[in-house]
Amino acid sequence: MVITVVAVVAMINFKDWVNRSEAMRAMEQLGRIVLAYRKDNGSVPSQAYVEGVKENLEGAVRLGDLQYRARWLDFDSGPDEILAYTDKKYHSLLVGSGFIVLRLDGSVEWMDKQKFETLLAAQQSPMEQHLSR
Repeated sequence: MVITVVAVVAMINFKDWVNRSEAMRAMEQLGRIVLAYRKDNGSVPSQAYVEGVKENLEGAVRLGDLQYRARWLDFDSGPDEILAYTDKKYHSLLVGSGFIVLRLDGSVEWMDKQKFETLLAAQQSPMEQHLSR
């Protein structure tokens, strides 16, 4: 019975790790597409464009509910500005819950909830904060 419990816990952890890895990979693909669009057009793509592209990404289903912040960014936004993010809730001991974040420079990272919320709050305008509630 102990071996079965250990095997089940290991499989849950492995499943969550694979899901997180696939979601990170899909966000990296999205980042490359957004950077290419930005290079060609001088600005980031619209929400509709990103939604269309998202449907064709490998592993996009693992991204879940993508929050895209392009309308809140301007030409003065720095490369570390959060462009898109998704909230991921995992139930394993090794992975845990957090956010996958795409920055304006195309980098993708995993953040725990507290760090993400602090960073996002610092980058959001009062109008964005009000409308995102």
